[in-house]
Amino acid sequence: MVPNEFTEILIKVNIEKSDSALRSAGILIRENELFNAMNRIYYACFYTVTALAEKHDFKTSKHSSMLGWFNKKFVYDEKVFDKELYQVYESTFKFRMKGDYDTLFVATLEETTKLLEDAKMFIKTVREYLDSID
Repeated sequence: MVPNEFTEILIKVNIEKSDSALRSAGILIRENELFNAMNRIYYACFYTVTALAEKHDFKTSKHSSMLGWFNKKFVYDEKVFDKELYQVYESTFKFRMKGDYDTLFVATLEETTKLLEDAKMFIKTVREYLDSID
C-alpha cells in the first residue's frame, strides 16, 4: 500500500473538502440551517473516509458501498475501529438522508450539535489512523 503521487493529491483534496464541510456545518448550525448542517456533517465524514479509501485503492460511486466497505474492512475484518465509530458514520448518513428526503423530518439544534461533535471525533480518529499508515 504505497500510494503514488496522484493518490496523495486525491487524499489531500478529500481532507481539505472534509475540513471545509466541517467549517460550513458549524456556520450553518449558528444560522439555524440544521438540514443543511446535517448534510455538511455527513459529507465531512464521507470525504475523510474517501481519503482512506484512496489510500487503500477502494473505489465506489455509492455512498452505501462506502459505508459497507468501511464497516467490513476496518471494524469487522481488521478491527482497526470499534463498532461505535462506524455507528457515528452511519448516523451522519441517516440524518443526511432524512434531511434531504424526508419532508416531515424536523431537525433539532441539540441532535445536530451532537452529530457535529460525534463527527469531529470520527474524523479525528480516522485521520489519526490515516496518518499512522503513511
